[in-house]
Amino acid sequence: MTTILLHGGRVHTAADPDATAVAITDGVISWIGAEHALEMAGRPDHVVDLDGALVTPGFVDAHVHTTDAGLALTGLALGAATSLADCLRRIGDAAAAVPPGELVWGHGWDETTWPENRPPTRAEIDLTVGNRPTYLSRVDVHSALVSTALVARLPQSTRSATIDPHLPQTRDGHHLVRNLAKSLLTPGRRAAAQRAFLSGALAAGIVEVHECAAGDESGQDDLRALLAIETPISVLGYLAAAVGDPEEARALLARTGAVALAGDLSVDGAIGSRTASLTHPYHDDPTTSGTRYLTDDQLAEHLWACASAGVQPGFHAIGDDGVSAVAHALRRATARLEDTAAGVGTVRMAGCVPRIEHAEMADAEAIATFAATGTVACMQPMFDAAWGGPDGMYARRLGRERAVPMNALARFASAGVALALSSDAPVTPASPWLAVQAAVHHRTAGSGLSSRAAFTAHTRGGHRAAGRTDRAVGTITVGAPAHLAIFAAGELVRPAANEKVARWSTDPRSRVPLLPDLTPGAPMPVTLATIVGGRVAHDVGLLAGVGDAVAVPGLT
Repeated sequence: MTTILLHGGRVHTAADPDATAVAITDGVISWIGAEHALEMAGRPDHVVDLDGALVTPGFVDAHVHTTDAGLALTGLALGAATSLADCLRRIGDAAAAVPPGELVWGHGWDETTWPENRPPTRAEIDLTVGNRPTYLSRVDVHSALVSTALVARLPQSTRSATIDPHLPQTRDGHHLVRNLAKSLLTPGRRAAAQRAFLSGALAAGIVEVHECAAGDESGQDDLRALLAIETPISVLGYLAAAVGDPEEARALLARTGAVALAGDLSVDGAIGSRTASLTHPYHDDPTTSGTRYLTDDQLAEHLWACASAGVQPGFHAIGDDGVSAVAHALRRATARLEDTAAGVGTVRMAGCVPRIEHAEMADAEAIATFAATGTVACMQPMFDAAWGGPDGMYARRLGRERAVPMNALARFASAGVALALSSDAPVTPASPWLAVQAAVHHRTAGSGLSSRAAFTAHTRGGHRAAGRTDRAVGTITVGAPAHLAIFAAGELVRPAANEKVARWSTDPRSRVPLLPDLTPGAPMPVTLATIVGGRVAHDVGLLAGVGDAVAVPGLT
């Protein structure tokens, strides 16, 4: 039995908001207290002086794309491009470093931030990269620029039927070129990208990520490769594969190592690429209302089959048509379960913890359905920070009236919907404190969360989204797994309540644990160490010498 004692810090725990110390024994939190009571921690094998550092539950990023996010870190990142010309220059510089005939992979361009307000054409990409197969995903990863050298590797019949010769690829064409580009990644390049992202996540204080893998063979192969990597961070695989049979659901999990048939099982696309499914046409392009990838029947069948098999189901849905379709399917599937076993339909559906990813345009009826069926909403506050507001991309695509109610975190919380926060990396960076800040300082007044609610959604909420019902997991409580992050942080402040959703008192006597100041412009906490299951998984020197001294029970 091995014990490590961390003391002289500030411990974020409801068990004792004045705590300065925490002990970990064999991967489990064994004691919490103050400096005057350190002897109650027993005889620790290792003692670390935190020198005022803040200890919190580790973050969970509940929706990521590890390979794509890693490639953005290790390769061509286009998010900083300020114009069409600047984007082409960056692509050209990256292509010049790649031998002719080898893959150029990039991510992050967003034409809505450029003065030209248009993406490069195929001809401009070809002139820039030459004969190198090139795949460049838009910031939302729902469309991409490609080179002719990449498209030429597709069968002629496929090219003629699905590939646009000039514009960015969307819908089925995008899926084809994306899979083709991924097939050109060498195993070494893929592994390096995956490791880069996971290391970066640990350095941000993240103890677990939920990998949202594509359901086709390419996506399954990518997921298997990821799950085979030895890493201290917990990685849960969410496979985007629709099923209609309970046995098929169980077999898919057994074959791939996934824990759920959910994640980016896409009902529709994204607002920026104009593929999110809307009930009315886009404001800036009245010729389209987006795209539906799954029918109402497919949605209901998937939910019923997964619930019958005891497998967690879920969908990606963004537009109002797509989000309402998921809510309708939940009601249908629950009713079918009720017919199968009277009186337990809602219990069985809630018991498998269905998820909806994004849910950006949810109306009151959909939100009420999510609450009634125990559906967890995994949302991305930095989407609002990047594209919300009266003059943001959402307003341009949809018109201000439809854009204002988007990403209304407070409405979900006040209705009793369990929330988990995420980055959707590489769409936004895996920077959880920035996500919490964005959730608090929503661009639409009344739509944000209190700092306590946002922090909880990005910690314990992620565990809830994974189906863990033990309320101690994701908190600093005696008996809880030691999944912790340690930060250098400034003065702590008492969380301000949102009167619409607050379920606690902010009176100092209520002993609510304090949090860092998340005011825009205030310095964000800096990660000093991350502990997963008692194991030091990331450290800048604070915990030198204790890395493998504590057992790792795993995330349970």
